[in-house]
Amino acid sequence: MAVELAPASNPLIPIAQDVVALRQVFEQIHAGSCPTSFNFHMHTVNSDGQLQPEMLMQQAIAIGLQGFAITDHHSVNGYRVVQRWLDEQRLERHDRRLPHLWVGAEVTSQLFGTEVHILGYAFDPASPSMQPYLQCHAPQGNDAEAERVIGAIHQAGGLAVLAHPVRYKRSPEDLIPQAVRFGIDGVETYYAYNNPSPWQTSPEQTRRVQHLSAVFNLLNTCGTDTHGLSLLQRL
Repeated sequence: MAVELAPASNPLIPIAQDVVALRQVFEQIHAGSCPTSFNFHMHTVNSDGQLQPEMLMQQAIAIGLQGFAITDHHSVNGYRVVQRWLDEQRLERHDRRLPHLWVGAEVTSQLFGTEVHILGYAFDPASPSMQPYLQCHAPQGNDAEAERVIGAIHQAGGLAVLAHPVRYKRSPEDLIPQAVRFGIDGVETYYAYNNPSPWQTSPEQTRRVQHLSAVFNLLNTCGTDTHGLSLLQRL
């Protein structure tokens, strides 16, 4: 079942920052949404990925993605390249079938004394609150605290999501409730922890995260966490 993309909720807001439309998509995401309909976790050469932004865009169109976000670590440079390309294509081709791109970034943070990654989506990349997190390196000191990272994403108008909650030294049963106290909006529920081919969400880990997501009324996201040359694989 495909997820329906809502029309732009506010014509004055860039579609890459349309948090209302993104929230509606997240509310409908399911195990089959990724990786061929939606993908909200991918990296380019602008952080630790191997894909040039242009190659990523070509693959997104070839796969038939409806919507996606580039989530380079502490950078929106890859996003900016792809956004310019999309803007030019819309002007030249008037093509409404192009995928919907949202702003994204992945931020290294500290939560409950554990290093975690927080994904920010649909935020204003020019917001002062986000500048400590878009300098192409991990934040330090108090800036790295999860509560501050989540707050910065919210101040910039975005949504904050805990990436791959079952990959950390502490359990999701410890981390997710603490993230909820700090205002986290969602969790990356559908994730392939063992890098299977073809990509598929990991059943046991998915059940654990789904349960916690339901308990705390969180949004669910999916993503391949691509670092290699294919959007259909993590590596």
